[in-house]
Amino acid sequence: MASEYLVSFLGAAQASLSVLLTIGVGVVAAQFGLVTTKAAEEVSRLCIRVFLPCLLIVKLGSELSLDTAVRYVPIAVWALISTTTSVFIGKAAKAFFGLPAWAVPAIAFNNTESLPLLLLESLETTGVLATLIGSGEASKGIERARTYFLACSVVSNTISFSQGVKWITGEQQSSDEESQQTQEDGQRGDASEETGSDGSDGSDSDNDDSSRGPSERTSLLPNKVIGWEHKIKNGVGSKLEDYFYSSPKSVQKALAAIGAFVNPPFIGAAIGLIIGLSPPLHRLFFNDMDEGGYLNAWLTSSLKNVGQLFVSLQVVVVGVKLSLSLRLLKKGEDAGKLPLGTVLCVTFVRFVLWPLISIPLIWALATYTNLLTDDPMLWWALMMMPIGPTAMKVLALADVGEASQSIRMSIARFLTLSYIITPIISFAVVGALEAAKAAKQ
Repeated sequence: MASEYLVSFLGAAQASLSVLLTIGVGVVAAQFGLVTTKAAEEVSRLCIRVFLPCLLIVKLGSELSLDTAVRYVPIAVWALISTTTSVFIGKAAKAFFGLPAWAVPAIAFNNTESLPLLLLESLETTGVLATLIGSGEASKGIERARTYFLACSVVSNTISFSQGVKWITGEQQSSDEESQQTQEDGQRGDASEETGSDGSDGSDSDNDDSSRGPSERTSLLPNKVIGWEHKIKNGVGSKLEDYFYSSPKSVQKALAAIGAFVNPPFIGAAIGLIIGLSPPLHRLFFNDMDEGGYLNAWLTSSLKNVGQLFVSLQVVVVGVKLSLSLRLLKKGEDAGKLPLGTVLCVTFVRFVLWPLISIPLIWALATYTNLLTDDPMLWWALMMMPIGPTAMKVLALADVGEASQSIRMSIARFLTLSYIITPIISFAVVGALEAAKAAKQ
């Protein structure tokens, strides 16, 4: 038992050290002026809107099939329950203890993407998981676990990117959105008048912009294509707006609520789900060429290469923000506050409370019910899903919501600190392993 604790502790320490070294790359790059804070914010948005959807398409599409789809039902249900419970815990802690607004998503969303993938690599190297699923099945089991964690991240991302921004920015973000919406509503009539009876589509303004000289926003498409694009966009967009605003208020609210949950990671997951559950598409994307996989060598490979950038770049961005915070701290300026109570509260929920809840609960479900499939790796992954440090995407939420620089630097400092203490997750790793073994017997 002592050796298992030591091996798992070393595996968790290696995963944490890997994350910290990657953060250090961002710090060094920022210190030497290789990347600016603004560029890091743009990379952060790129990771969420492009790289993560590509990763979800490849991982979910390759692992999902009509035969294995039943495995992912309890993952989606458990991810929804655990994330929603964490949100309620975060809001209650904020109300009772006076925590800052960003503590809510810090408690609600743990890292189900980069850290678990790095942790699995370390555990595979040390051979810890072989005791659970057998040495011959270790590599296949770990691939399944990677997909399980990414499937969990779909639910977490859907909630975080639809609601997380306003939890960080508070009422100011809501009021800004309302005022912006009011301005757009007021300008809608003006835009229709500017279109004119001659059918002009406003593309002249783009021509005027291009006449001023090329910039990074200048389109590379021919003017005819740009004109067609504006005609289609204005025609379809105006009709959809007319339908939306002419519908009853209840329908508008329902559509707005649904639209809030539709984001790039959700779309990527939906595409992966469709590809995985459609045998012809699954064959086209993931089979070998001689077995009908005509898209595997070029399209799937491209999506995989782009998706793999997400894990490391998201962590590098944290390092860039941390570098700015350290520079301001050295100058005696506002580098973001990091209250000790917030650190202790988030750490308790993520590393103590959730292990005490998830491990016994999943063990009981695996032992006494038939709700879970006979896959010990699935049991272990379900136990570990709510456990671990705060997700890196909390900083991306602050970037997307254009939170103040002080808030962003506070989050960057907190994330770095949380990954320094991440090796304590080893106790949960071993506890989940022993519980999964007990359920297997």
